[in-house]
Amino acid sequence: MQPDPSILIVDSEANGRSRLRHTLDGLHAVFPHRVVGEVTDAQSALEQVNALHPSLLLVDAMLPGMNGIELARRLAEQAQVPGAGPVLAGVPAPSVIYVSGSARHALDAFEVRALDYLLKPVDGSRLLRALRRVDKTPPAPKPSGDPADAAVAASQSVVAPTHPAVGAPDRLAFEAPVARRNFAVHERGRLMLVPVEQVIYLKAELKYVTVRTRQREYLIEDSLTTLEKEFGDRFVRIHRNALVARQSIAGFERVAGQGDGGLAAAEPYWQVVLRDVPERLPVSRRQWSAIRNLIG
Repeated sequence: MQPDPSILIVDSEANGRSRLRHTLDGLHAVFPHRVVGEVTDAQSALEQVNALHPSLLLVDAMLPGMNGIELARRLAEQAQVPGAGPVLAGVPAPSVIYVSGSARHALDAFEVRALDYLLKPVDGSRLLRALRRVDKTPPAPKPSGDPADAAVAASQSVVAPTHPAVGAPDRLAFEAPVARRNFAVHERGRLMLVPVEQVIYLKAELKYVTVRTRQREYLIEDSLTTLEKEFGDRFVRIHRNALVARQSIAGFERVAGQGDGGLAAAEPYWQVVLRDVPERLPVSRRQWSAIRNLIG
């Protein structure tokens, strides 16, 4: 008879850890388990995996410093290399289920072969379905790298059921971040992958960012500043609230300022003309000096 799964909770927020533990307590009768500890960061998780040998980690993907995705890569690598670190040689890395406040890392979770990717606040029934995958899911083939393959798997579940023991040994845990190929959009209970190469512009709208493609708009929760750092080679900032894909810029046009209620007309300004969509986005005076070289 196999022992009950042992669970380590990894979340930087006290409320997140408390809510998750409370949800787990309510599932104990239908899913016997042991919560062996709680930690606030990835480095502490590595140390506790060595000390406690949990069979499952419930991890917030948005951990500060080394994030939850990098943690899974590190565990998988060390499970395959004798003496490499906290995981004992020959002992499989623990299974990983992500419980996150954003869908941003959902595709990355698929690549590190997590059991599931849940969005906060997670209810007991959804968490139970994820927990029941522990030690019951057969190995899945490594993703081919084709975005279409990843999109199919992600459309079937937030993260396709896979086994976590096989990692990506050719990727270092502390390598420089690689820009995503897709935006993960959580919409009406589904996860959709929007290829970055199809995005025309990104525009901040209150707490969300609008992702505009030729067909439609999507909403994501990333900050515009973070997106600019990640995709600075593809997008250029034209305003404090907008980034535009360089390849989607058809040109710029001068717009006369409009008067309002008998007041003097506002100063004229530039706006960007975009390919494939009718919208025109204003260029701020501050950014105009930086991007007018794009005119050629």
